[in-house]
Amino acid sequence: MTKKKDDQNQDLDFDLVEKWLENYFLDPLTSYYDQTQFQIDVYETDKEWIVEAILSQFEASEIQVYIEEEKLIISASKYPPSPDQQTRIRSIDFPYKINQRKVSASFSNGILEVFISKTEKGSGKNRFITLP
Repeated sequence: MTKKKDDQNQDLDFDLVEKWLENYFLDPLTSYYDQTQFQIDVYETDKEWIVEAILSQFEASEIQVYIEEEKLIISASKYPPSPDQQTRIRSIDFPYKINQRKVSASFSNGILEVFISKTEKGSGKNRFITLP
């Protein structure tokens, strides 16, 4: 089992993270939610995780990003609401507490990107992430 100490003195189990990614992308609900809610992709770089959500039907003011311990929750709702529009929600459970990481987000050309740092500390609190 491969482990690495991160800046917050937590053990990151890379085998666990790899298994988490495999389970996420092979889960049939992932494809179902991609089609019925909105599409999400997860990317990894050396310094961060990037969650990309395709939200071309929405404006930045209609999107909320919330982190709660190890869960990232993205919701989008048209404003003003109409009877044929419902709130669209996706959540991703990470294998570690992302609320203890620096998290930022940007929205441009219908694509939301959420950046979760692997190295920089966050507040440790559940919180909404503000879109610029």
